[in-house]
Amino acid sequence: MVGGSGLELFPQEAKLVRVGTPYGLPSPIFIGDVEGRHLAFLARHGVGHTVPPHRINYRANIFALNILGVERILATNAVGSLNEQLKPGDLAVPKDFLDFTTLRSKTVFDTAPVTHVDMSDPYCPELRNALIEATQRTGKRVWGKAVLACTEGPRYETPAEVAMLRQLGADIVGMTSLPEAVLARELEMCYASLCYVSNLAAGLQERQTISELSKTAEEIRPVIEQILKDTVSSLPKTRSCICAHALRDAQL
Repeated sequence: MVGGSGLELFPQEAKLVRVGTPYGLPSPIFIGDVEGRHLAFLARHGVGHTVPPHRINYRANIFALNILGVERILATNAVGSLNEQLKPGDLAVPKDFLDFTTLRSKTVFDTAPVTHVDMSDPYCPELRNALIEATQRTGKRVWGKAVLACTEGPRYETPAEVAMLRQLGADIVGMTSLPEAVLARELEMCYASLCYVSNLAAGLQERQTISELSKTAEEIRPVIEQILKDTVSSLPKTRSCICAHALRDAQL
């Protein structure tokens, strides 16, 4: 599990582990049991939320989870709404993305074999469906086919940028889902995200504030915890999705 802004959900009685990777040290990882499943939790911004989105070591984070034997990643992300039907406090499960990041290392395949991983279905369908169904059981509003635009940050987007993203078909905008989803697919790991709308994007409300994000995160936190626990308990032990074989016919 990878937690985002305001949602550092550590398992009870979790054990801290540090894992070295070819890309440096990841954020601290906590291992514990949730709903009878062995779970690793990583706070992408670090404990205490000290690392800004453009400085996160995404490759180290995802690679470390892979080293630990993690096969499925449930992520949480704070997002702004580009879609007037999505209001603060609503939940969204992305089905596709637009990547507007520029500074991040986005692949584990910098050398041979040259690898072109298929992203026709960029978020794990099995995990997506489990998240959507778990959210629906809470009675909470969920946008199940959202297109997420990922920007570099750490600043918020301008009204003109928001207008562009809306024209391109994005429903939500955030700063952290990419390259996590791509790196997970390259490592044949499942990845899906549960996003909570913290605010309307620039131009759709007067201004953007951190206090608004924190307030929404605190209010939605119990619901997200329940959704994640329900999702974890509902997943079959054996994967039957495309993610486990993502490198088939992907390498030259």
